[in-house]
Amino acid sequence: MGEYQYRVRELFESQFREWNLARDNYDQLDNVRVRTVSFPGYDISVQFNPGRIISSAAKVDARSIEARPCFLCEQNRPPEQQGVTFGNDYIILINPFPIFRRHLTIVNRGHTPQRIAGNMLTMLLLAESLQDYVLFYNGPQCGASAPDHLHFQAGNRGFLQIEKDQGNPSLCRRVAESGQTEMWLWSGYGRGIMTLKGNDPLALTAAFGRFCERFALTQPDRPEPMLNILASHDDGRWTIHIIPRRVHRPACYFANGESKILLSPASVDIGGVFITPREEDFNKITAEHIMTILGEVCLGEEELTNLTSGVL
Repeated sequence: MGEYQYRVRELFESQFREWNLARDNYDQLDNVRVRTVSFPGYDISVQFNPGRIISSAAKVDARSIEARPCFLCEQNRPPEQQGVTFGNDYIILINPFPIFRRHLTIVNRGHTPQRIAGNMLTMLLLAESLQDYVLFYNGPQCGASAPDHLHFQAGNRGFLQIEKDQGNPSLCRRVAESGQTEMWLWSGYGRGIMTLKGNDPLALTAAFGRFCERFALTQPDRPEPMLNILASHDDGRWTIHIIPRRVHRPACYFANGESKILLSPASVDIGGVFITPREEDFNKITAEHIMTILGEVCLGEEELTNLTSGVL
């Protein structure tokens, strides 16, 4: 076991002894209800997790952000919350409102906006140091409930459907390679995803940067191009799933009455586990709802194919 994985395991044990709120919320995961919605070649898990209402319903407009203290800044965090330092600029914390059995938030020590530009290499180093976890990044308009403070999250491996789906050649195929870096695209998956694989973190970061520059041209008024990112590391190689977005929240989020589904998709949802904090939404969401939500928030396969041409 690597140094950071050992230290994080110890962190969970100590926090569960000393922080009742966190311990109780992780215990409540035993009561989370799950059901599976099947599609040709893959499944989507749907969870009823009422503890996630804080994140799903978070107000992330500029006025609301300015009006509240930043809950990721050290001075505003609960006194019971302790962490593990990562390098000079980050601290690894347990997330007190978990989705995963082991759910981390990795927070920049400075109050700096949520941006992936200049920080992808850090994400890859975190994935390398925490190989039992999938790292994920939610952009400031793509599910981050703290768009004003740079952070990553991580969850234990084996939870997200995309982890097993990436091995299905009918869903994910290699379309380009340059040196040791490969680009894969997904088809028949209901959402456009580009996956980069390789053993050179600098080459992967450069390829990601080229894609971001191109994608940013299509969203010139955004603080950064809308993205969710999932990254993991195995046997000396990184896998990075890059999910470009077109909108933050689907129409059903803003609907009234029976048409409303309070679901704000972020990396975990698009990775194949839809989190519904309201029981009525858990009960009523259908395959048609899921496809509509993914179609609204994600780019289509053809759009992504055009954007990725020539990235490698």
